[in-house]
Amino acid sequence: MAYNEEQNIAHLISAIQNQKFAAAQIKEITVVASGCTDDTKKIVAQLAESDKRIRLLIEKERKGKASAINLWLKTATSKILVMVSADTIPEIDALEKLVLPLKNNKVGMTGARPIPTDDPKKLLGFAAHLVWKLHHEIALQNPKMGEMVAFRSIVREIPIDSAVDEADIEAQIKKQGCKVVYVPEAVVYNKGPGNISDLLCRRRRIHAGHLALKSRKKYSVSTMYGPGIFLLLLKNMEWNARSAFFTPIVILIEQWGRFLGWYDWRIKKKKHHVWKIAKSTKKVR
Repeated sequence: MAYNEEQNIAHLISAIQNQKFAAAQIKEITVVASGCTDDTKKIVAQLAESDKRIRLLIEKERKGKASAINLWLKTATSKILVMVSADTIPEIDALEKLVLPLKNNKVGMTGARPIPTDDPKKLLGFAAHLVWKLHHEIALQNPKMGEMVAFRSIVREIPIDSAVDEADIEAQIKKQGCKVVYVPEAVVYNKGPGNISDLLCRRRRIHAGHLALKSRKKYSVSTMYGPGIFLLLLKNMEWNARSAFFTPIVILIEQWGRFLGWYDWRIKKKKHHVWKIAKSTKKVR
């Protein structure tokens, strides 16, 4: 699902084309370009000329990621679907590791492990690593999907106003009686926000989206439980000067983002399905 992803889309497609497989194969690679005003469509179209598996679907107007996902779901033909964020890069064997648990018919969805490429010695890089480290620890106990997921094609649509698409799919999969499995060996690289404004916008949007999901479907993801997250933070905290200085700042940003998310959902009735793009996350290396 791509909106102005010219900086990373070719690298992502190349990483997918070069995946190593022993038991699986890629049937098609679909890019949904939503309201793109950069060279995303041009880049994908050129790549499609030399790889017939690549399909480009175009939404002239940007209606949000959920809309793009629904367009893809309507046209996808495989029994197993993999959804990869356009601003990520999977490891060379990540897709096979991600889909293998789906050989078990009781498993309906799997999620990869996101690892940020940011410098952990800097505040925002530290924040990105801390958030995803806690995500990893929580997912080991109670699977939580994000960034790259695989699922059975039993989900054909998600709410058009969803701001937390993976969580909406997760809820539908569980409702149909299937298991959700976290696959930490399937690694996908991403880049965290490069400034506090982008970080705050992301945390605000995600929390508002999860509150809306909880209200709409009575479903909460495992990362919504604050006390549990705090205990894991204490358990996994590195006790050094940098961590002691940065961690309280990250906690304050997270708490402020959650408050603003609550305010958007409860008071403003604001929906985040068409969200402000964090441009600082778009160049993954």
